Amino acid sequence: MLQLLSKKTKTLLGVDISSTAVKLLELSLSNGRYRIENYVIRQLPFNAVVEKNISDIDAVGDAIRQAISILKPSTKEAAAAVAGSAVITKIIEMNAAMNDSEMENQIIVEADQYIPYPLSEVSIDFERQEQKDPKSDFVDVLLAACRKENVESRVAALQSGGLVARVVDIEAYAMERAFGLLQPQIASVDSSTVAILDIGATITTLHVLLDGKTI
Repeated sequence: MLQLLSKKTKTLLGVDISSTAVKLLELSLSNGRYRIENYVIRQLPFNAVVEKNISDIDAVGDAIRQAISILKPSTKEAAAAVAGSAVITKIIEMNAAMNDSEMENQIIVEADQYIPYPLSEVSIDFERQEQKDPKSDFVDVLLAACRKENVESRVAALQSGGLVARVVDIEAYAMERAFGLLQPQIASVDSSTVAILDIGATITTLHVLLDGKTI
């Protein structure tokens, strides 16, 4: 999400939907440093979100709409994320000579090898990883699959609140990239291994990063 912020690109509004509240965050980038311009937190009704699954889309949409009326953001385009527990991720090896379109076609054909759900029930995305050996004919590809209902409920809640969903990310990878962007601004961080503690109202999550990658 943060990667898209620059003077030459459109800004995205970050939306965090937790079990107890909706949080909207607007960032700016100035002289290579990220700064919080504004944020709003609106409480959710009891059981509107249960174990990070949205059970009441209208209630979440109302909270987003209330937050927007207070924040008055410069954009209505938003980025949200699904919980890592709702996502299956795998590193698969693919032919390095293939382009993204060819990789996508092969992944769809072979999806039943990697995903224990019917293809019609999941949203799939993938990302080519940095090639460790330039001479190798193969490259690691990160495959992510999530039940469509988890993605669609977030998109519907954003739309109900008056926003347009541009990105639906995975919480752990969003955290990883955010840390990578903010690390140069944190003078005390000089270790290759870093623990990030996300303390929520009902769930606390520990992220462990090695050389900037979640392990």
